[in-house]
Amino acid sequence: MNTPVSLAITGRIALVTGAARGIGFAIAQALGQCGARVVVADLDLTAAQRAAAQLGGQGIEALGLAVDVSDEQQVLAMVAAVRMQWGDVDILVNNAGIVSTGPLLEVSAAEWNRVMAIDLTSVFYCAKAVLPAMMDRRAGRIINIASVAGKRGGGLLGNSCYAAAKGGVIALTKGLAREGGPFNITANAVAPALTDTEMTSVLAPDARARVLADMPLGRAGTPRDIAAAVCFLASDAAAFVTGEIMDVDGGYMRD
Repeated sequence: MNTPVSLAITGRIALVTGAARGIGFAIAQALGQCGARVVVADLDLTAAQRAAAQLGGQGIEALGLAVDVSDEQQVLAMVAAVRMQWGDVDILVNNAGIVSTGPLLEVSAAEWNRVMAIDLTSVFYCAKAVLPAMMDRRAGRIINIASVAGKRGGGLLGNSCYAAAKGGVIALTKGLAREGGPFNITANAVAPALTDTEMTSVLAPDARARVLADMPLGRAGTPRDIAAAVCFLASDAAAFVTGEIMDVDGGYMRD
């Protein structure tokens, strides 16, 4: 008799970067509601611990840690701290990121390097830190938060610099799927379009209206929409899904 399909991830250790607020917090909360123990990792330790406490009040086992994901040594120290506290990471969600706006000619080298470090290189650092233990156990889930900007070359709030970083995340995800597959490790990405967060609240009303007019569902996404996709990819229901870039965009990228 076949086992029923389940989204439960009870007892697994999930590490979510940039999880103190917005999409990251929604992901941490949803994974916790599915039974995971959740590491809330964020640059702001106070915010990370506050978010972990909030999840704890909801009956979710959560741990708040500070990390600068653009610093490899801090990433390694964070993963070591999780291992000491709970054990090896089962589910890695690379959510931390920043956005860059404005024409390419106005982007400084310093801004380019910062966006690449936080949005792309951090995915490399975090994946590299958790992969050895996942390979030893022959099990693991890596889920990266990309963007439709990485497919269409920017737009919305992101410029060419941001699009290049997210395009790199998409390519890295496919490479991780190829390398992780023989060890039963899946790697996938979720690519949101316009999603209602603090970051997108600065979008001008007319620009927002133009984007929504091109969305078949006629609304912006919510952090919970993104979190639901992550929970699916983290679960046994997605055991045969890898190298996938899942658009969670209300139909924005339908062409």
